[in-house]
Amino acid sequence: MSYDELHTPIKDAQQVRPRPRMLEQVRARLRVKHYSLRTEQAYLGWIRRYIREHGMRHPAQLDGAHVETFLTRLATRDHVAASTQNQALSALLFLYREVLAIDLPWMENVVRAKAPRRLPVVLSQTQVRQLLGQLSGREALMAGLLYGAGLRLMECIRLRVKDVNLARNMLLVRDGKGGKDRVTVLPGTLRPVLERQLQDTRLLHARDLAVGLGRVHLPHALARKYPNAAQELAWQYVFPATRISEDPRDGVRKRHHIDEKVLQRAVRRAAIGLGLDQPVTPHTLRHCFATHLLETGADIRTVQELLGHKDVTTTQIYTHVLNRGVHGVLSPLDR
Repeated sequence: MSYDELHTPIKDAQQVRPRPRMLEQVRARLRVKHYSLRTEQAYLGWIRRYIREHGMRHPAQLDGAHVETFLTRLATRDHVAASTQNQALSALLFLYREVLAIDLPWMENVVRAKAPRRLPVVLSQTQVRQLLGQLSGREALMAGLLYGAGLRLMECIRLRVKDVNLARNMLLVRDGKGGKDRVTVLPGTLRPVLERQLQDTRLLHARDLAVGLGRVHLPHALARKYPNAAQELAWQYVFPATRISEDPRDGVRKRHHIDEKVLQRAVRRAAIGLGLDQPVTPHTLRHCFATHLLETGADIRTVQELLGHKDVTTTQIYTHVLNRGVHGVLSPLDR
């Protein structure tokens, strides 16, 4: 070793630490802002696609014209829906504002695509009963909760043991759309089946604990605040996955909730088996919940609270699909 090498001062550790790659910065910022894992994956996907579309140039070298061109291609070449186009725009705005700290005037002028207002698909009560009759096991219970409690698909999939109140026939929906909590009704007819599901979850968790597992993902910083909570029964998912998997956030092996595709496929098969012509999905059952409540005279404000809508105008769309019409109008042909 030469004299110069021997006496060269060692650089500070912070100086030699490599700067995180841009996508790693995006991921870190998303987690600091408590975005969901699904949103994280979607945003990273759009940012990668945006960079590839512009010849791997750094986004800091691009401007509003490049963003507009990218969004236009999505609509004209790829024929994506307005909601998909807006998701791509949200990802790019997050990149420029939150990660690159670039707040240029053109960012305010980027126009979001206008999503069309479409009426929901609603089945009759007879069709819903037939559809539920085609399902069995966990799929039947989950579909019953979507229709009987007005849950969204992921709200049902992410239910935890502590959120089920059998004594009061009540479900507590945590961190629903918009990060809001709400209370909804637990159908009495599903109570015995739900009790059996909770017992199965309890036994599965006990087996996991016996082999040194039994941990589950906790939201936000609860894992640090309550180190043992991840192994408590109360925090386990009501509908757990059949296999242990590695949490992409921290690499720890945990039991996640069941994949939502299980219910999506089951409902689709049931709809095809009944010969239903409408495009039926699990979310259709939530639409049926709202419409059938309004048909039986339920107050629209009550339905709004059960659904977790921020604005009653969102709930009012179901008045357009009532069997009796918006104002109970009778067709002149039927007179």
